[in-house]
Amino acid sequence: MLLPLVGLVIRAPWGDMVSTLRQSLVLEALGVSLIASTGALAICLVVGVPLAWVLARVEFPGRALVRSLVLVPMVLPPVVGGVALLLAFGPRGLFGGALELLGVTLPFTTAATVMAAAFVSLPFLVLTVEAAFVALDEQYEDVAETLGGSPWHVFRTVTLPLCRPALLSGATLAWARALGEFGATITFAGSIAGVTQTMPLAVYEILPTNPDGALTISIVLLVISATVIVTLRSHWLSPLRNPTIS
Repeated sequence: MLLPLVGLVIRAPWGDMVSTLRQSLVLEALGVSLIASTGALAICLVVGVPLAWVLARVEFPGRALVRSLVLVPMVLPPVVGGVALLLAFGPRGLFGGALELLGVTLPFTTAATVMAAAFVSLPFLVLTVEAAFVALDEQYEDVAETLGGSPWHVFRTVTLPLCRPALLSGATLAWARALGEFGATITFAGSIAGVTQTMPLAVYEILPTNPDGALTISIVLLVISATVIVTLRSHWLSPLRNPTIS
């Protein structure tokens, strides 16, 4: 398992790393990746946190089915996810015609990279945060409600702070997954330099003609991935201590 990573580190053009990172293609891919991953994270937080709370706290018919559908992108081949997005929001998709009437075109745009990244990364946040909501002792919320706190006030000032480690870890995992997204992006957004070409797409495209650039981008992605894993392992995913109220 380590040999491919060792080979990548050994063969990386360390002496020309800075100059390679300054190449326009690399900078453009980095910019698009940051936009896509950050935008996807914003969507995941806005959609995923309420969804995780509903799945954890609200009993309704078909909850198990909804949870399964939310987690499907984790096991679905990313290319299939891109095809699904294209069939839903493409020119001939289910909602493509309505979007065109509004003057909105999604496929092969930067917005498409954000949507593709959000589609594949949302389950990581929902799964992590839902588990935290389930494990949370509801007595703290009950006490806050008896003191006159509204449901929104209790959720914002009690529930979320107590689940902060899980929220941070879920958000980081979702962001990292969005940063490394490839299959859904190339299918739904394409690989247009400066518009939809993320770092993984740039590695795939320039490897035959610019191996140093591809290796440099790969090293950047490797460093980010390793940093995320080490940070989560040593801090956010450590056993949580029971919270106390002073």
